[in-house]
Parts: sequence; C-alpha cells; structure tokens
Amino acid sequence: MTEKDPLVISKAFEEQGWHKPVELYQKYVEEQHRGERVALVAELGGEFAGYVNVIWNSYYDYFRECNIPEVSDFNVLQKYRRRGIGSKLMDKAEEIIRERSRVAGIGVGLFSDYGNAQVLYVKRGYIPDGRGIHNGERYLKYGDSIVVDDDIVLYFKKLLKI
Repeated sequence: MTEKDPLVISKAFEEQGWHKPVELYQKYVEEQHRGERVALVAELGGEFAGYVNVIWNSYYDYFRECNIPEVSDFNVLQKYRRRGIGSKLMDKAEEIIRERSRVAGIGVGLFSDYGNAQVLYVKRGYIPDGRGIHNGERYLKYGDSIVVDDDIVLYFKKLLKI
C-alpha cells in the first residue's frame, strides 16, 4: 500500500455501499512506514480489487503474547470475488509472515457476512486457537449477553510450512 492507495480504496468500497474511511488506510500506510504492518493491495486489470494486512504485534492479547503475527482486515471487492484474488493475497501474507514466524493468526467474525472467509480460512488449514469467542476486550463466557457485530470474533492459527 502506498500513499496513493487510501483514496482509491475508500472510494471503491463506497461504490459497493461499505463505509471504509480514507483515514483508516492513511493509518495503514503510516504504520507500514513504521514497520508495524505490511499492507498488501491486489489489482485486476489495473483496478483496485482487494487488500490484506499483516500485523506484527497483534491487538489480540494471545497472539501478541505468543509473538504470532496476524493476518488482518482482509477484503476483496464483491465484484472481484471467486477469481482467486483472496487466495493470492493470503498466499503473499503467509509468505511474508513465514520470514519471521512459523505460525500465522487470523480472526473472523461469526455471522453470515463472514461465511466465505470462515470457509476459506478452514480450507487453508487455519484452526481455532481454542480460547473461544472474543469481543475485542475479553473472552465471552456461557450466559453472556452480546450484540453480534464485527467485534465478535473467533481467532484461528495455522502452522506454516517451511
């Protein structure tokens, strides 16, 4: 991701009805310059198609404590899905992680909007980390009442082949 990408990416998601502010991607570029993340962008025919991030120090406590880099904020525009773009982005993210770690982590939302991602991660060999559902602040336990939103996540990890 370069300085020219934030506006292009934000506009592309706006066109499909998703609000993803330019400032988010500007933050990604700044964090990439500081070495905190690698932000990968995919294009098809010269047009933006999707992106994924590798975060070296995950916001998720368990991954951070175990030095597990996290694949994060993985998105492919709807009009470009089912063309292998997501798989290529994931391949590259895992290749980058493999340079520093034998394990990759990833989180996925629990409702149907995340269904394709849930299936993709399992097919790629990711397994739940066994710690349960997390809401961005803590693990949820039996009897908790929650609002199911993008913050309700199940985390997975994968042993990468060398």
